[in-house]
Amino acid sequence: MKKRILTVIAAFTILSMSVSCGDDFVDRQQPYSIDSENYFNSEDDYQQALIAVYDILQPSYQNVLLGEIASDNTLAGGESATDVPGFQQVDDMTHTPINPEVKKIWDWMFAGINRANYILEFKDKTDFEGKEHVLAQTRFLRAYFHFELVKWFGGVPMKGDARFKLGDETTIQRSSAEEVYAAIEADLLYAIENINTGAPAQQGRVTKGAAQALLGKVYLYWADLGNGNPTKFADAANVLESLISSNAYSLVTDYSTIFENNNENNAESVFEIQYSDGEGGSFECLQCSEGNIAVGFNGPRGYNGPFFESGYSFNVPTQEAYDMFESGDMRKDIAILNIQAIVDAYPNWNNGAGVQYGQGYEHTGFYNRKYIPRVGDLNPQDPNLTNPNNYRAIRYADVLLMAAEAYNRGDIDDTRAQMYLNMVIRRAYGNTLHDVTETDSNLTELIWQERRKELVGEGHRFFDLVRTKRAAGTIPGFITNKHELFPIPFEEIQFSNNLWQQNPGY
Repeated sequence: MKKRILTVIAAFTILSMSVSCGDDFVDRQQPYSIDSENYFNSEDDYQQALIAVYDILQPSYQNVLLGEIASDNTLAGGESATDVPGFQQVDDMTHTPINPEVKKIWDWMFAGINRANYILEFKDKTDFEGKEHVLAQTRFLRAYFHFELVKWFGGVPMKGDARFKLGDETTIQRSSAEEVYAAIEADLLYAIENINTGAPAQQGRVTKGAAQALLGKVYLYWADLGNGNPTKFADAANVLESLISSNAYSLVTDYSTIFENNNENNAESVFEIQYSDGEGGSFECLQCSEGNIAVGFNGPRGYNGPFFESGYSFNVPTQEAYDMFESGDMRKDIAILNIQAIVDAYPNWNNGAGVQYGQGYEHTGFYNRKYIPRVGDLNPQDPNLTNPNNYRAIRYADVLLMAAEAYNRGDIDDTRAQMYLNMVIRRAYGNTLHDVTETDSNLTELIWQERRKELVGEGHRFFDLVRTKRAAGTIPGFITNKHELFPIPFEEIQFSNNLWQQNPGY
């Protein structure tokens, strides 16, 4: 079992609120709860609370899985059309405010924000050396959760450095997307300034580079918000250039190794969400797993063959996604598994029976090879729901492509944009024969094409299409002025007594 810093904090209660369910409960003694009166009295209290915030990163596998299904890269798949209806609805762009899979994203991202706000609400209670470093990590994580929410749902309620409590939903309005982006910016600027770059590195912990990379991405999204804010391209270029010039990260030479378990937290990984094969989950409690559940969901159904293990055949790449790679692009069969190629290559597998697998719903013959189970990485007691493969949330290749886009679309420096784009392309082909020399809008298109090829299967494609106004006509069923955002869950609208207006089109 690999070492990592993230563990479930058993019995760590983040929200302390009482709910009266009739007169029989009114006079009962309140149960023990952790709050300011009996917590945050030592550095260890703050550190344990911070680990609890990190822990909420793990359920974000749902964001990656569903974000990819929403794009034109993959189909929902699974056993049948009714296997996970919420996935299928998002794939078909028929989702409504009553979608339990979308609601999970809302619930977990807000849980992360509330855990971060618990620390920040009592940030002044106890002083200790290095507290700014703890607060900087906390504010990065809050920014990460807020960024996920604003991508999926637009403007959301915010409460500053305080926890949401029962009743707030009927009094606190949704902030605008612009206000959410401004809050994210403030958190990340604080993180960049206060993360202790001299502290011993711990795998999975937030770094200054991670904060810079996320801020650069936030600026790109902000630049495309509404009618556009082109000044944010310059902001993105500046912060990403600062990260690149630090020489803290580099492209992994062999693309085929990036997503293997023995190459986690590599030189290209700017921010990586840590998973293990420790605690197991179940379909009744997926969030109980310490593993990356999306990996098992992506695996070939009923597979018996070399290299990989079986899974549930969701999130299957399309033929078009596989064919987008040009001849000589080494990423093609590293990013996407062509199951027939494995069958053909190993006819004598299993004493001559050959490689076996089951064809699930919407079978295309392809699987997300970046995140499918590998031989030997499964928990035997929970083979499909506790996979230890980390999610590479921000890779250096993404940083280079974001910088290229910022320099190009901000009309700042197309030569530098070409340089960063070509660094990614050269790694893909192993030579300089495919270097880009185009400028202006032609260069923009090539950068966007390269983002799709380099990052396929990593959950970014849908949001790239939306922010650049290319989703309509590219994603089947996508309706302009509706599907740019996902609906606020129906229950949340009800709980707010309709204070929160539903997103357009729902």
